[in-house]
Amino acid sequence: MSAEFDLLIIGGGMVGASLARAVSGQGLRIGIVEAFSLASNVQPSFDDRVIALSWGSRKILQAIGVWGEMAKSAEPICRIHISDRGHFGFTHLDRHEEGVDALGYVATARAMGEVLQKDLADLPDVEFICPAKLRHFTVNGDRVDVSLEVDGDIQEINTKLLVAADGGDSQVRTMLSIPLKEQAYGQTAIIANLTTAKPHEGMAYERFTDSGPLAMLPMTEGRVSMVWTARDDQVDGLMSLSDQAFLNHLQDRFGYRLGRMESIGKRVSYPLRLRQATEQISNRVALVGNAAHTIHPVTGQGFNLGLRDVAVLADLLSDAAVSKQDPGERSLLESYEKWRQRDQQAVALITDSLARLFANPLGPLRMARNIGLLGLDSLPSLKHLVARQFMGVNGRLPRLARGVSLD
Repeated sequence: MSAEFDLLIIGGGMVGASLARAVSGQGLRIGIVEAFSLASNVQPSFDDRVIALSWGSRKILQAIGVWGEMAKSAEPICRIHISDRGHFGFTHLDRHEEGVDALGYVATARAMGEVLQKDLADLPDVEFICPAKLRHFTVNGDRVDVSLEVDGDIQEINTKLLVAADGGDSQVRTMLSIPLKEQAYGQTAIIANLTTAKPHEGMAYERFTDSGPLAMLPMTEGRVSMVWTARDDQVDGLMSLSDQAFLNHLQDRFGYRLGRMESIGKRVSYPLRLRQATEQISNRVALVGNAAHTIHPVTGQGFNLGLRDVAVLADLLSDAAVSKQDPGERSLLESYEKWRQRDQQAVALITDSLARLFANPLGPLRMARNIGLLGLDSLPSLKHLVARQFMGVNGRLPRLARGVSLD
């Protein structure tokens, strides 16, 4: 094992692996600390949940060289239908109106993880340290001294920059005592894949209900991924239903735009909450992905937001390598935090507002939001701005988000 790194990434899931891919070839020595063996199939970031990828995320993945392989297991989203259950408001988004091949894509985390990790450990500037656990770290001048437990032994290494890509319960963030701004929604997402009588034809549905949004996303092999947001007090009852009884409830909730619900796979539930780290950086440490922010799944922006963190940090690290700048220098980290702040806050505000607004049963609010949906559908310029936000192509974009390789 190398004793010294320029960049040490804690967490080898999708965000951590994407960062290593993005920065590889830029003249940095990169280490990835991962708790699970590379041969393990239980890495929690690589489960069977589906990920909604924005058009902007496709450009990032293409620029780091993995989209060609990943596209084989990704289903394009050609159109999006947004509605308020039981009411008159609706709007549509269409790829042709935006001049793109797809508004986004849907793939399983497992399929994406396999592509991101394939041959990653063989890159000459990347070293995987796994299975390993972070014990503690200390910033000493121009380096971070890191203590790891590897195969039961304690090993000491150092790095110029430590990146926390270790998820919503980030150990790095906890060790730094960075507070969280946290808000529970009183909602839980129930996730499952299913088959329907009618083909999805590339249409994604976002139906707002009184308990929260219900999304139906197109998948490969004619399948559909369901993300049903239910109130916490409804979850035990829904999860205990037989498959057929659950499908009956889902049919009543969603309707027949996809015909009859025919079969359903394993159901998994996740409590929903908004979590934002009050600081994105510390001395020689940067937070990315869920370690920095966890948002409501409405509009499917979670992983896309984390991937844009990666694109910005990689852009800055690439420039630093060219100019022989210290990758852990405070000015670089401050540039990262400032660059990401507007996008992160905008997405958190949008998703939080949508989740709360459409779950509010008050008559005047219900009328206003339905008129708003219809108004959006009739105003192409406004709809274009909304589409670009969901596609991840608004604001100042780093090179990877523009589809430009760092090489």
